[in-house]
Formats: sequence, structure tokens, C-alpha cells
Amino acid sequence: MLPQNLNWIALLILLCRQGVDTKRYFTCEGGSVPLSCDWGYIKVVTANYGRTDHTTCSTGRSLHQLTNIDCFQETSVHVMSKRLCVIIDVMEERAVLFLVNSVFSDPCVGTHKYLDVSYLCLPFRKSVMCEGSQSLIDCGNGVIWIHHANYGWRDLVTCPHKLATSPDCYSHQTRSLRSSCNGKTSCQLNASNGSFFSDPCPDVHKYLEVMYSCI
Repeated sequence: MLPQNLNWIALLILLCRQGVDTKRYFTCEGGSVPLSCDWGYIKVVTANYGRTDHTTCSTGRSLHQLTNIDCFQETSVHVMSKRLCVIIDVMEERAVLFLVNSVFSDPCVGTHKYLDVSYLCLPFRKSVMCEGSQSLIDCGNGVIWIHHANYGWRDLVTCPHKLATSPDCYSHQTRSLRSSCNGKTSCQLNASNGSFFSDPCPDVHKYLEVMYSCI
């Protein structure tokens, strides 16, 4: 685990130098927390569902509910990251997570808990392939996470062609590419009707557009 922690420390130092700020939220047990990015995607850095002080989320609570300040849920980061992957909106990168013990489990029965989460807004990577072409996305030491993929044609500039006549051709392939690429260090992409088992817009020259990150 130590090398992974050192990698995150190095990443945080680099991002701070580039002006990328870590955002932090506290939310009391039973509440909800909005995580949002104006650009890029959400990467949870630290999270704990429990209690580590006497004052946070203490209003209206008995002393008994605030006594235990060694309350930690070690799987909080994993739970947060998993939930974000399910409910994230790829256009706004905004998620709302409801805090109930059935989601996180209850690390300290009888203690009033809160979620303390910090996260970064990190940039997407983008790969575009014209119909009939191939491309390899490679994350080196990291692994791929597909955020969004569309096989079609959405503008008049990308992959110009005499058959590129309709800018309203959509065939979302996010689930398909997540199944074939997520968790791998590299993944071969093919922009073809055969790869996706259908032609969403016959007689229209298409392209595959993929938004992804290396985690």
C-alpha cells in the first residue's frame, strides 16, 4: 500500500503546483453531499464515514453520541468511488450521495457520524477515431476508466467526409467500452459498425469519440 500512497502524494504535489485545488466537504449522518467539478472528473482522495472530533455535526446531539472520536470506516474511499462511477453525470460531473448506514455500514453503533471527503477535479483524456480506423489508448502504470463513448457524428468538423451529412448521429457505447477496457493498462479501439454490432446512421460517415481517464 505504501508505494500507492507515495504515488498519490507525488500527484497531489504536482497538481498543487499546477493550481489544482483539493475540495473538501463535511456532511452529517443522514444528509447528502454534492460533489461537483466545473471541468474534468471527480477523483476521491480521502474519505471517512465516522467521527474524529467532538464538534463536527454536534448540534442537538447527546454527549454519548459524540464521545467516540476514533470512529473510522476504512472502506469509505472505495464506497465513494464506486457510487460515483454509477451515478456520475458525464456532462457536469456532479453526484449526490445519500448517507445512510446501509450504504457505508455502521462502523460505530451509537455514535453520530459524518462524512469527511476530499476530492480533486482531474482532466479527461480524449481519443477520436474516424470510421474504419483503429487506436490504442494506453495508461502506462495506471488503468483505464471510460467516462463516455459515442459512435456517430456530432459536428461538421471532426472527420470530414462526403458522407458526413448529419451532425445528429448518436450511439452511446459507454457501457460496451467499459466492459472491454476498464481496469486494463491499454485497450485497442476500433471505429467500425462491426465492433458495435450495429450501424446507428446508415450512409453517414461516423467516428468514435471516447472520454477516459487513467487511475
